[in-house]
Amino acid sequence: MAQKRSVLDIPIFHKVYDLYKTLNGYHGTIPKMQRYTLWQRCENLSLALLERVVSTGHLVGELRMQALHEMSKDVDLLKVLIRLAKETHTITPKQYLALQTLLQEIGKMVGGWLKFVAH
Repeated sequence: MAQKRSVLDIPIFHKVYDLYKTLNGYHGTIPKMQRYTLWQRCENLSLALLERVVSTGHLVGELRMQALHEMSKDVDLLKVLIRLAKETHTITPKQYLALQTLLQEIGKMVGGWLKFVAH
């Protein structure tokens, strides 16, 4: 019988982990006015997303489906907040592209996980 894979070994965990590290790495470049409002919200939401990935990995059945739908909503909200950060010149277009690329990959992974659990 195959040994169950740790949640910390799944690709989505690593992507969300990288997302937080990237957001945190930009922290010092964020204008002070947005650093403790919009940007703090982005960082907090990415940490919540990381927590949700870990907790979802331990759930089964309908509870896992519900958690995945919540995770999907968190990813969508983070995309909106990052876009807002770009439009308010809180981050550069290059930073925006790096973050949106990660969020697109995470979104696809959440969608794949949802399809897998649904079957």
